[in-house]
Amino acid sequence: MTTASTASLPCAAVLIDLDGTLVDSAPDIVEAANRMLADLDSAPLPFDTVAGFIGRGVPNLVRRVLETAQLAPRVEAAEAEALFHRHYDDTNGRLGSVFPGVEAGLAALRRDGYRMACVTNKPRALAAPLLAMTGLASYLDVLVAGDSIAQMKPHPAPLRHACRLLDVEAAQGVLVGDSPVDVAAARAAGMPVCLVRYGYAGPDGPAALGADALIDSMEALPVLLTPAWLAPAA
Repeated sequence: MTTASTASLPCAAVLIDLDGTLVDSAPDIVEAANRMLADLDSAPLPFDTVAGFIGRGVPNLVRRVLETAQLAPRVEAAEAEALFHRHYDDTNGRLGSVFPGVEAGLAALRRDGYRMACVTNKPRALAAPLLAMTGLASYLDVLVAGDSIAQMKPHPAPLRHACRLLDVEAAQGVLVGDSPVDVAAARAAGMPVCLVRYGYAGPDGPAALGADALIDSMEALPVLLTPAWLAPAA
């Protein structure tokens, strides 16, 4: 599935989300969240419940977990976040895995001359080690993490910041992600957005999110990034 985008310049940069797009990190995150709950004398939450909170940063995830476990406002968010980070430092990159086709897709994009950035809402202290442990850091020119600047996705600022670091215009970029947060950020930044069919799109799935294209694997991306797809609609 593809549709025409609003881009008007040749694509030079590919911005890529991390959790749910490059790496299936849900097992790491869910385990850390449930260890946090155990420390707070609360029962674990179902895997899919916690995984549904991924994508808007750690503070949002911890808040949603506390609310769902009926611990808010009795438990301070700052206390819970400290517990989560302590456990996530241990689980980060230990249980999850790189999605099939990601390394081959990134290698093909590199051969084709695209500059690449990972744009994630995950804090740098977690994102950088994860990219290093999985071997994906070697394919990327830039990492814009959730604490790199004041705003996070769905604000367009992280995408524009990544483009500045890559020395390209925002209209020369395309965002690859998996969630409504990615679609909203790309729309606000004025660049096309492609979603992977796997990942953490939510209950309605990626097809309902209005992306410009859907792909089953990152290996399909180099073929997709053609002038015909990136040209404005007639």
